[in-house]
Amino acid sequence: MIILPAIDIKDGNCVRLVRGDYDTAHKVAEDYMKTAQEFVSAGAEWIHMVDLDGAKDAKPVNTDIFVDVAKHTSLKVEVGGGIRNLETIEFYLSNGISRVILGSVALKNPDLVAQAVQEYGERIAVGIDAKNGFVAVEGWLDASSVHYIALAEEMQKMGVKTIIFTDISKDGTLSGVNQEQLRALHDAVNCNIIASGGVHTMQDIIACANMQLYGTICGKSLYQGTLDLKEAIAYAVTA
Repeated sequence: MIILPAIDIKDGNCVRLVRGDYDTAHKVAEDYMKTAQEFVSAGAEWIHMVDLDGAKDAKPVNTDIFVDVAKHTSLKVEVGGGIRNLETIEFYLSNGISRVILGSVALKNPDLVAQAVQEYGERIAVGIDAKNGFVAVEGWLDASSVHYIALAEEMQKMGVKTIIFTDISKDGTLSGVNQEQLRALHDAVNCNIIASGGVHTMQDIIACANMQLYGTICGKSLYQGTLDLKEAIAYAVTA
């Protein structure tokens, strides 16, 4: 299993939200590059980055930051937030980004997902964010009547290999991952599943590894010191 430390960017700053609420944004690190380098020192190979402004505005906003990390660290960067067309996908993937995450468009414009997967294969991931089991889009501001597993099954049919699943009610709360929903998703599709939202301690890392998930994203737990990244990576490598 891979561990993906996270940096979310809003107004050029490294922030964390609680349950996706932009009003709860608070700065968690002074410098994104220094933070990324600390992740490298802890043994990370991947980093999960989100353009919060992009997710809200439905267009990329903080692209320079993500490209900077990709070009000036050894980290493989996956980026999501505000990616709505093939031009943005092409820009990111041709500028050092390893994997692009499509979120809202998976629900609103599935044809784009199909085109992207046909063109870029496994470098395309889909982010499925759910509130009470139903998909939320546009920076989690809009709810839908589509169940998260139904969307995952549709994405699998299109050839999507990696799904990042977030239980919005858990995100930024340090209350533990939603094992029930993650297990149901893992059982429903053959995609690589990355858990996101609620990671608190090593117990969450162990739980995700026991479910044989592909990866786990860690954000607030790292910044608040409830999870040691080096320890998590060491465990995940052998799990």
